[in-house]
Amino acid sequence: MSRTNFDQLLEAGVHFGHLKSKWNPAMAPYIFMERNGIHIIDLNKTVAKIDEAAEQLKALAKSGKKVLFVATKKQAKEIIAEKAQAVGMPYVIERWPGGMLTNFTTIRKAVKKMATIDKLTKDGTYDNLSKRERLQVSRQREKLEKNLGSIADLNRLPSAIFVVDVMKEHIAVAEAVRLGIPVFAMVDTNSNPKGVDYVIPANDDATKSIAVVVNAMCDAIAEGIEERKVEKADQEAAEASGKTGKKPAAPVVEEATEEEEA
Repeated sequence: MSRTNFDQLLEAGVHFGHLKSKWNPAMAPYIFMERNGIHIIDLNKTVAKIDEAAEQLKALAKSGKKVLFVATKKQAKEIIAEKAQAVGMPYVIERWPGGMLTNFTTIRKAVKKMATIDKLTKDGTYDNLSKRERLQVSRQREKLEKNLGSIADLNRLPSAIFVVDVMKEHIAVAEAVRLGIPVFAMVDTNSNPKGVDYVIPANDDATKSIAVVVNAMCDAIAEGIEERKVEKADQEAAEASGKTGKKPAAPVVEEATEEEEA
């Protein structure tokens, strides 16, 4: 099943690369031609790469794994927030917190701090603080929420990351590579695909282009989650029927004694 088609990608402007003068030669295999000094991406290859990446993400979601979406550039933030949230995946759209993956325990501590502040607010401790202290705490909470709120449910390292613009998010890519976490990414003609496990050659600057690729990824994840639910329900139903509807054991026929035969 194809996740996208050539016409869809063409309409979204996925084929527009960067100026030839800014190209990265490592992207040569994905470039179709040059027009008016701009590189044009081979959309047939993009279609194939989207399908390949989507199937992998679907498999991860089906096995209950988390995929972290990363996009801090203006054109991508809203799309990522909306789509990742819809499929229950964590995302980073503000500044990438250095060490987010390589120093995950520290990041978790900051997330827990957010939960502690919430607890103080609920149990009334917050009300006993002075006005100045309350202001400090609420500012701290806002800052934590802005930077880490979208990863509050990420209790362990993600099983993969999906990145829009590997040049802008090079720290995130480097951390994932260092830890052996698979990287899925939209890679434009000016970028280096090194370290990316699933390269999706695409225009990573236009909102429409980003949306069409991210949609395909999140649709695949949604399918994986749905299949997981169905399998779980089937398994539970099978276990329940196994408990209640066991076949009765065959009656044990004892051999008659000599007296009974007489």
